[in-house]
Amino acid sequence: MKLSELKTLEDVQGFLDGTQRVAFQVLSTQEERYRWIQRILVQFNYQTSRRSSKKLVRQFLRKVTNYSDSQLSRLIDQYKQRGVIQRSEHRGKGFERQYTSSDIRLLAETAQLHDFPNGCSLKVIMRRMFKRYGDKRYERLAGISVSHIYNLKKTFLYRSCVKHYTKTKPSANAIGTRKKPEPNGVPGFLRVDTVHQGDLGKVKGVYHINLVDEVTQAQVVVAVPAISENHLIPSLKAAMRQFWFTIRGFHSDNGSEYINHTVAALLQKLLIEQTKSRARQTNDNALVESKNASVIRKTFGYHHIDKSHAADLNAFNEKYLNLHLNFHRPCLFPESIQNKKGKIKKRYRVKNAMTPYEKFRSLDDSKTYLKTNQSLEALDELSNHMTDNESAHQLQMARIELFKRIDQSSGQDRPGKASSA
Repeated sequence: MKLSELKTLEDVQGFLDGTQRVAFQVLSTQEERYRWIQRILVQFNYQTSRRSSKKLVRQFLRKVTNYSDSQLSRLIDQYKQRGVIQRSEHRGKGFERQYTSSDIRLLAETAQLHDFPNGCSLKVIMRRMFKRYGDKRYERLAGISVSHIYNLKKTFLYRSCVKHYTKTKPSANAIGTRKKPEPNGVPGFLRVDTVHQGDLGKVKGVYHINLVDEVTQAQVVVAVPAISENHLIPSLKAAMRQFWFTIRGFHSDNGSEYINHTVAALLQKLLIEQTKSRARQTNDNALVESKNASVIRKTFGYHHIDKSHAADLNAFNEKYLNLHLNFHRPCLFPESIQNKKGKIKKRYRVKNAMTPYEKFRSLDDSKTYLKTNQSLEALDELSNHMTDNESAHQLQMARIELFKRIDQSSGQDRPGKASSA
């Protein structure tokens, strides 16, 4: 006997008790099982049957389909409400992708253009490109969170679009009265450090002098062929002329290039207070040391550059690099927060990110700190002359031309500074 030959509830009872031998095949698809259940419910008038009959039909359905009680109850309820049992279609849209492949490529392009800043700075750059400069490509990326920037950086698409620059430890040198400077919110207190551009055998490379203002993070980079009085003093004078505010302090580590009477006489003549780092206080000059890695090494790399190219580097720094750093590169500024125990901790929030010039403009009476030959109107015009991306693109193109001239004069190719990520 087959299942289709079970016509009465007595036949069904015999099948369940095992007294009635019935041959049947297990229905393979869900649609077939649903149609068969519906036919049995119609055949035995399930809705108008007594409770005992309904119980018998449910046992029969459970034995043949191997469905659970809850699943059968759901299907029977559907039959009662609609008169039919059918598979419901999934109507949910699921999770929509918020950032497209073009957004990830734009993120990679922007990060590489600005020498791979941290997530906070990158977020500020993209927000400025959309809100300040009206670049519609950044509409979605302008509202991205810092944490999700790092999520997108882990994707294969991002890693295939960028080149990864290796890092190195910066060197440091300095001079002055052994104390920590206290600018008290006044710009003009410089942190100074020296970075050597490597040796080639016994041939010394060029030296970079990095000067960073503690309050505004305004930055000037100059190059010297050697650490000597003939080169160092003119370079320091040229560097301090590039700051638009009055210089009041000069702080450095305890290196001998700055701990000498010549530098001390220069600073004394300019009425600039000279200080140096304290023993076992590693954070005294941390600001400029962090800029060594995030600016100097990212811009010039680690390969040897001969000291004969110091003039070319200074022309590049003054025309492109220093302007980009001060007017188009966002920096994070600390916010002091006191916890319940009274301890003050510093937090770096995205909302406090500004370029050095924007930080200077936000100071009370910023005009009073300007040098006599500077004006806020001229500096505002310089700041708005181009977008952050345009400035970064100009910087990258100028750097490529600079390295081409260096390579041609040295007669050898630069080793691969970057490797594909």
